[in-house]
Amino acid sequence: MKRRNVMTGAALGAAALATPALAQGRMEWRMVTSWPMNLPGPGTAATKLAERISALSGGRLTIRLFAAGQIVPALGVFDAVSQGTAELYHSVPAYWLSKLRGIGFFGSFPFGLTAQEQSAWINHAGGQALYDEAYARFGLKPFLCGNSGPQWMGWFRREIRSVDDFRGLRFRTAGLGGEMYRRAGATVVTLPGGEIFQALQSGTIDAAEFIGPWSDAPLGFHQVAKNYYWPGVQEPSSAEECGVNKAAYDRLPDDLKLAIRVACQSLHDEVVTEYDYRHAVTLRQLVAQHGVVVREAPRDLLIALGNAAGEVLKELREDQDALTRKIAEAYIAFRNLSAEYMTYSYAGQFNSRALPIRWS
Repeated sequence: MKRRNVMTGAALGAAALATPALAQGRMEWRMVTSWPMNLPGPGTAATKLAERISALSGGRLTIRLFAAGQIVPALGVFDAVSQGTAELYHSVPAYWLSKLRGIGFFGSFPFGLTAQEQSAWINHAGGQALYDEAYARFGLKPFLCGNSGPQWMGWFRREIRSVDDFRGLRFRTAGLGGEMYRRAGATVVTLPGGEIFQALQSGTIDAAEFIGPWSDAPLGFHQVAKNYYWPGVQEPSSAEECGVNKAAYDRLPDDLKLAIRVACQSLHDEVVTEYDYRHAVTLRQLVAQHGVVVREAPRDLLIALGNAAGEVLKELREDQDALTRKIAEAYIAFRNLSAEYMTYSYAGQFNSRALPIRWS
């Protein structure tokens, strides 16, 4: 196996769990993440976020970064920050559906909002207030701080020609998209990014989706699964988030609260555009240098997935938790509003670019 080394095995001692330093008005906070250190995409974004908060605070609030497994496991960061083991985390909402199913809408929903639409809902159409209400149940203050844009359906060890070929596959995925895939016939397995390659290589799973070309390539999935399928309807976008311990956040002076918020907001746009650029560059390399075959998902599979997503949405609108129902209705209302406009604007532009014109 020849993978770029993006993981760290360093063991940390008691110093990693020490109380945040406070000297002459300066504090050190710990950020735990769900990613291998410096994994292209979410790992590098987490590093940038830690550096940006530190810089915007003028050094009064420095952030010490810990990769998945250094203090807590990749999927343990939500609880760690909720309980005060660390002050903030970098991860994705899709991992926390067991806490509250409505949380999934803040990350992504199958056949749902794009990254730009998601940001518009959060920032301008009441999404942040619902986001705050949901996470306050767990003692957290949440911020969106990035988005991978449209994800890919993933890496498949064998070609999928119809929905029948899909049924019964052991498929690594997560979130509400994972529930959609389960209803369409897959056996869903949720694994953190650093564990996917070994599962694919050993045959424990038959297929896996993670993010997209730029983040997937360093993890080596293309070495054992050459069929790379699109579109990733499970996540038309996938928001990255910073969750802050609410009690710690509330104790900060207003200017340091602003430093965290501005760091997250400014990083969001930078992360989205970097993904768009680097995904495109990496996809070319995967095809030209590694023999990856890009395949479109069969139409009957996409229809089956869309119908399954509709079933999931119906259940969320009828969920026993009133907040989940409220979030679902707000998400649907914004998606419908945005779809009316996007059909003419962005969809119209992309469709016109596909015409047989002599442009370059």
